[in-house]
Amino acid sequence: MHHSTYEYLKPTDEQLEKMSMLRAASKLYGDALERLLPEGPDKTFTIRNHRSNAMWANVAITRLPDGTPRPDSNLPKALTEKE
Repeated sequence: MHHSTYEYLKPTDEQLEKMSMLRAASKLYGDALERLLPEGPDKTFTIRNHRSNAMWANVAITRLPDGTPRPDSNLPKALTEKE
């Protein structure tokens, strides 16, 4: 696990725009799940996992493909240096 895993990584303006688009799409899908799925534990599981996936999508936007923060991150230099 990368040492910055639990640190806040402020998104860039471009990343905020992508996050906003994904949130809108996630909301549409979430609304459909709420409306179309029958009540019960499977619906609860599905909606909770959808929410989790939406949050992880935001994380993916702010990080590089290997999971490390982007080079211009706002993390202190000590946290972004590899050991």
